[in-house]
Amino acid sequence: MRMQSVIRAIYPAQCVACETQTQAENGLCGSCWRETRFIDGTICDSCGTPLPGESDGQRLQCDDCMVIARPWDRGRAALIYTGIGRKLVLGLKHGDRTDLAQPAGLWMARLARALIHPDTIVVPVPLHRLRLVRRRYNQAALLAQVIARDLQRPVCVDALLRPRKTAPLEGHSRDARFAALSGQITVHPRQQAQIAGKHVLLVDDVMTSGATLAACTEALLHGGAAGVSTITLARVVKDA
Repeated sequence: MRMQSVIRAIYPAQCVACETQTQAENGLCGSCWRETRFIDGTICDSCGTPLPGESDGQRLQCDDCMVIARPWDRGRAALIYTGIGRKLVLGLKHGDRTDLAQPAGLWMARLARALIHPDTIVVPVPLHRLRLVRRRYNQAALLAQVIARDLQRPVCVDALLRPRKTAPLEGHSRDARFAALSGQITVHPRQQAQIAGKHVLLVDDVMTSGATLAACTEALLHGGAAGVSTITLARVVKDA
């Protein structure tokens, strides 16, 4: 404890979004917390996007999930992809802010508890190996490890493979995203036994169209998974 006090005195805790001094490590200051759009209340049960009105206890879906077949069972997201939420996702994904995985993973784990089965295994969305070499880490895998540790579930960071490099999907239409990713993700042959007959919690940083999550889910189900649920740090929401 004494050493921790010395370290805290030299390097005081800072807000992970704005670097304002805070009371606790790996958190947001009061101002950033109020500005971060956490998702709660009435939500789409398939992707986690917020919905207007009150829940009547029945399964609800957003407009997208009513017209797009979702191969996974249920989905959740912690933040709306705007403002500080977007800043945190981009910092983790492109800014070498691997420290963000700890608080973000804990926010996700809180929501993921409702999706967990006794046999659930946690699996991240994969990166192509060249992109992994360039970035040096897979942000989805970092989040998956935090979630698995908090929920006390096994994690398999290389359960899925992306054998071919696909072009970045930013700016592409929904149909183009699905077409680009169709059949592009497979189960790692050496890890198939890890997922066979298990429920999988599939982890990614952000959901836009759902094409990546759909491709991963289809690969997992083809590989023998009993079912798949998804959890993302953020969800792109129309007019957010």
